[in-house]
Amino acid sequence: MSSSGHSSNYAGAENGGIFETIVFTGRPIPPARKKRPKSKLFISLSTNRPLYEEEWFHGVLPREEVVRLLNNDGDFLVRETIRNEESQIVLSVCWNGHKHFIVQTTGEGNFRFEGPPFASIQELIMHQYHSELPVTVKSGAILRRPVCRERWELSNDDVVLLERIGRGNFGDVYKAKLKSTKLDVAVKTCRMTLPDEQKRKFLQEGRILKQYDHPNIVKLIGICVQKQPIMIVMELVLGGSLLTYLRKNSNGLTTRQQMGMCRDAAAGMRYLESKNCIHRDLAARNCLVDLEHSVKISDFGMSREEEEYIVSDGMKQIPVKWTAPEALNFGKYTSLCDVWSYGILMWEIFSKGDTPYSGMTNSRARERIDTGYRMPTPKSTPEEMYRLMLQCWAADAESRPHFDEIYNVVDALILRLDNSH
Repeated sequence: MSSSGHSSNYAGAENGGIFETIVFTGRPIPPARKKRPKSKLFISLSTNRPLYEEEWFHGVLPREEVVRLLNNDGDFLVRETIRNEESQIVLSVCWNGHKHFIVQTTGEGNFRFEGPPFASIQELIMHQYHSELPVTVKSGAILRRPVCRERWELSNDDVVLLERIGRGNFGDVYKAKLKSTKLDVAVKTCRMTLPDEQKRKFLQEGRILKQYDHPNIVKLIGICVQKQPIMIVMELVLGGSLLTYLRKNSNGLTTRQQMGMCRDAAAGMRYLESKNCIHRDLAARNCLVDLEHSVKISDFGMSREEEEYIVSDGMKQIPVKWTAPEALNFGKYTSLCDVWSYGILMWEIFSKGDTPYSGMTNSRARERIDTGYRMPTPKSTPEEMYRLMLQCWAADAESRPHFDEIYNVVDALILRLDNSH
């Protein structure tokens, strides 16, 4: 029972994963009025459009992304969370930190926080916004500015999946079409059954890619998080995986084309290094090739945006034969680890898609590398390109060249080759 004698009702406020129990007194305390900046809340109550069409509804966007979007007191958005396979609608507000309130459903199918119930979530949010009453007395949180979806948050309904073209770590990859622009795209999907932690990792690739713009980095078009399945929409690179391309076209590839592929990869990696992005999974299988033989770095599922990254959660799913010794032995990643992987990628390109350390298990390859073994040069590899591979595989990370230097070396070798013909 509350102190006022009313029977208790409960609303959940999601705070750091803990639900705060709120007792209704039936007497909302008016907040100290503070003039808020003018901001229009675009809600049309005359239409019956679904919640997911509202600009301030962000679907199943993970909490980490939500927190990044809410920067000033009173910023708010509405999202969906799945708990024990049940969907719940959450109001997230920036107010002395970040507060997350689960929208309560009454027995009559209405929606409320502590105040009166409303027939739709839109009306409930409209009421909270215009009344300037706190969402809950305890939180004091007042809605001041709706944060709309970012331009790269696309509508799920705009994406038409056409055919499956591959499989990723989190789900299937499709060729698809955007209804709005008629553009052919590639779409990575995330299996609905995956836990939230995995979905967060899946979306991390989109978050990293959205700020990059380089011809040798696969381009992000957007993410779809309004409803399940969540999807990452990317440019469609028609040649597909570089590894498959190398194997299929092994007889037709010239040394000049192979060197061009190495230069493209170096250009993309030089750009990433300038952005403090460690890819951590550079390999031919994670590069794409277009119809002009141009290579684009793809698959940023393991990437991290920092100058140095220490793995603390074990070394599961680590591509051992592509990974630098200091990362395998101490879990320490820098851009110079990507340089080691780039050396393996060069070897894959010149061996036309062979498997590195063929015939060796992962553990055997590690042992041999630690004792100084390096793979021999693939047939017909220019001597200078093999020398560059060996420099990339220096045991001491600081002795390896940075991508800027690698790019300049490969570019000069191509120029020399072109001038000699």
